[in-house]
Amino acid sequence: MRHFRRIVVFVRRKVVSFNELWRHSLQFRVTVSTLALSSAVVFVLGMVLQNQITERLVETKQNAAIAQTRAVVETAAGELIGVGTESPEALTARMKNALKKITSTTTSQDSAGSAAGTFEPVLAAGGRDQSNKPVFAGPYEKVPERLRQFVETEQVSHLNHTVTEADGGKTTYLIVGAPVSTMINPLQLYLLYPLTSEQNTVSTVQNTLLVGGLVLLLLLAGITNLVTRQVVRPVRQAAAAAEQFAGGDLDQRLAVLGEDDLAKLAVSYNEMAASIQRQIRQLEEFGGLQRRFTSDVSHELRTPLTTVRMAADVLHASREQFPAGLARSTELLVDELDRFEALLGDLLEISRLDAGVEELSAELIDVRPIATRAVEQVRVIAGNAGSSVELVLPEEEAHAEVDARRVERILRNLLANAVDHSEGNPVVLTLAVNETAVAITVRDHGVGLRPGEAELVFNRFWRADPSRNRRTGGTGLGLAISQEDARLHGGVLDAWGETGHGACFRLVLPRRQDTPMGESPLVLPPPDHTSAEPPGSSGLLEVRPAPDAILAEPEEVGR
Repeated sequence: MRHFRRIVVFVRRKVVSFNELWRHSLQFRVTVSTLALSSAVVFVLGMVLQNQITERLVETKQNAAIAQTRAVVETAAGELIGVGTESPEALTARMKNALKKITSTTTSQDSAGSAAGTFEPVLAAGGRDQSNKPVFAGPYEKVPERLRQFVETEQVSHLNHTVTEADGGKTTYLIVGAPVSTMINPLQLYLLYPLTSEQNTVSTVQNTLLVGGLVLLLLLAGITNLVTRQVVRPVRQAAAAAEQFAGGDLDQRLAVLGEDDLAKLAVSYNEMAASIQRQIRQLEEFGGLQRRFTSDVSHELRTPLTTVRMAADVLHASREQFPAGLARSTELLVDELDRFEALLGDLLEISRLDAGVEELSAELIDVRPIATRAVEQVRVIAGNAGSSVELVLPEEEAHAEVDARRVERILRNLLANAVDHSEGNPVVLTLAVNETAVAITVRDHGVGLRPGEAELVFNRFWRADPSRNRRTGGTGLGLAISQEDARLHGGVLDAWGETGHGACFRLVLPRRQDTPMGESPLVLPPPDHTSAEPPGSSGLLEVRPAPDAILAEPEEVGR
């Protein structure tokens, strides 16, 4: 039983290996397909040739045997004239003499080149109307009964019959029977032609066809493999070049050999690669100019902004001495300067992230206090919006190697965005960890997102609804900066939303910077996304342990 299981396991492994090779190798598929089709053609052709050769051999043997039998019948009729009045013993003796005469005559004919070959003659006396025991000379027992019945009715007939010899071997004979006219007593002559030489010839033909077919298949497999390799090798080179090109080696090109179709393919690929390289470099130049312009403008605006801020602070401090309208204008001026200063800060941050000069100051800390501080920072705007914020934290410590400042900024941006669009409904921040990742979701039950908008929310300055009544006055860069901070950690920030069911943003970070991030401990869409009623809350800030239902079903990170 154990041996059988090993065989089954071995066969399964071979089948799996064959399937893998079949799916991934064009050369293997073409070679195997050609070999299979060629095998079918060679098999059919071999069967046809074998049948044709066998039929021709048997037909030639039969014609020659029948012709020779007619000649032998004439000789026997001359030797047995007047037979019928003797006793059975005398009749048997006379038939034996006739067989000797027939054998000697036929031997001389064979030496002259008879096509029928040697035979064993049999003479039998009697017919279907005689009730006496038949008298015969020769191996009469080798003649089958059905052939005797035809010949006793004075019909020339032949039959292929296999006989078991005395030594246990089997011999196939072509037996030809014909009546012999003796005017008194009917006689039958049977000539047994062994088909040994013909069987040997057929066996030789079969072996020749088998060996020739195998050699032909091997040659076809080798030729197909060689021809396919000549076609597949340039394709593999093109695939390798395309992979290196996609990996950043923009100078990768294909060698152009000859003027055939493959050479045209190489030329077309090189032209395409050159065009893409030019466009990429142009985009890099344009992107560099854009980043430099943003950075320069942001820095240049810092100095006049500082001067204006100082003057605005002076005016704002003396606003009680101004008329009501002028005092209100002073407050608006300070508010807009705050927004302008926040916008410049975000622009500078985006410029540094685009330039790749930002560094991650990661340390192994508990993430739960970071989430608590982020919630505390949006307490005021949540109260102004009439929304409550629920904080769902695990009971055990959630240590991860992160940059606390950046993670806190991500959560603050997500919470501010959720409160801004919650329409007064509760906002829930949930934190969960597993062996390789820490995940945080921010769930609101506001207006939600329309189909396709989940991929657009991280675009810079994108607005889902420009006419929406916005309370936080954000710059439009918070989610874009948050996504870049997540990528800097080696994590993922993605979004989900449905119209009328709110939205959910999920941040997934690796627990160790040197360990790949596995599956997320929190799913997206959230488990409650089918519920039309938002969960209630009695306070502005509620901290409760994470329910097991939220942590039960992990989902693979990445969209």
